[in-house]
Amino acid sequence: MSDTIAHDASVIGPDDPAAFWIDTQEHRSGLRADAGRQLDFFRKSFRPEGGFYQLDADGAPLRDLPQELFATTRMVHSYALGALFGFDDCEQMIDHGLKFITKAHRDPVHGGYLWSLRHGEICNDQKLAYGHAFVLLAAASAMQAGHPDARPLLDDITSVLLERFWEDDAGLFADEANRDWTPFSTYRGFNANMHATEALLTAFEATGDTLYLDMAGRILDFFVRQKAAANDFRIPEHYTKDWAVDHNYSGDPMFRPSGTTPGHSFELARLLLQYWDLSGRKDDDAPALARSLVERALADGWESTSGGIIYTVDYNGKPSETARYWWPVAEAIGVFAALIKLEHRASDEGWYRRLWSFAETSFIDRKTGGWYPEIDANGAHTDHQFIGKPDIYHALQADLFPLSPKLSNIMQTGD
Repeated sequence: MSDTIAHDASVIGPDDPAAFWIDTQEHRSGLRADAGRQLDFFRKSFRPEGGFYQLDADGAPLRDLPQELFATTRMVHSYALGALFGFDDCEQMIDHGLKFITKAHRDPVHGGYLWSLRHGEICNDQKLAYGHAFVLLAAASAMQAGHPDARPLLDDITSVLLERFWEDDAGLFADEANRDWTPFSTYRGFNANMHATEALLTAFEATGDTLYLDMAGRILDFFVRQKAAANDFRIPEHYTKDWAVDHNYSGDPMFRPSGTTPGHSFELARLLLQYWDLSGRKDDDAPALARSLVERALADGWESTSGGIIYTVDYNGKPSETARYWWPVAEAIGVFAALIKLEHRASDEGWYRRLWSFAETSFIDRKTGGWYPEIDANGAHTDHQFIGKPDIYHALQADLFPLSPKLSNIMQTGD
């Protein structure tokens, strides 16, 4: 089996529809090889007393870091994808993570799911829609992978999301509350809603319940057809309680940076295509809208001199935070794979190859496994924002999504 992802571009021509990379066995074998390395590397995060460790760059556990809800749930989702793609020994990681979600993250007093724990004690007891969205994603993916405990978790998190976060008048999720569900801010945000959309679509695929699909459609309509379309296809990230854009907001530099985030546009564009596919391809403008999001994000975010995608720009497209992380590249790969499945355009193939070539040279660790999370201005690996190798989720999806013949997450590859 080939271990090459970004192989010699001269071997096949981008104008030959039969020879696009996602159609070649060499590329597809390389994707599976990298996915296998990632799954092997992150098995080292298994924490015997419950949940998962974060890992340093060599795979050693960072034992004193808190266990955060989004990290636990992403691990479950990722190993569920691994199981769906036929990788061995994923079930133990799924089972281990589900137990920790239900026994440690779940709040036995007030319901819902706690943000973080350290050494078995609550570290941060806030209730965040962002984390709860990933609980739904983990449950739905584990259900697709056949885990018997996934459905009760899915039912519980669905109830929590509907009762505590969903604002039906707006058709969107509120963001945050104290442990006892009393409000502590009026902040509303895009990021939690984007990941909720991802989870809702996966829950629809797992259950067939159109409630999830309808909710996802309402979120997408607001952010794509209303907000992005009115802002030159940049997606405003931050909002007031009444869902007006808050242009002056600047919060957490990682989860809530000021301005707009090109990497999120790639994610939302792929989710829009997934929704369009699952809902019967009824909205004829969806592929064009997805392409508008992608084109704007590339124009704003791609670093033309040395490659990569900068983290944030302001509302006029001026670079703001120029750090280059792995996950925007991974998400751009995912949406270009989706676009190529719809139509073999040479320009899309060119970007797909450019992105994989950059990932290969800048982020992928072939020796140890996993992807490095960040590079500095000179292209060297750095830990300015992240510690070690913090996450499998984005990079594994970049490997696996191109292998599916579908735009959805029900994976049937035959590879």
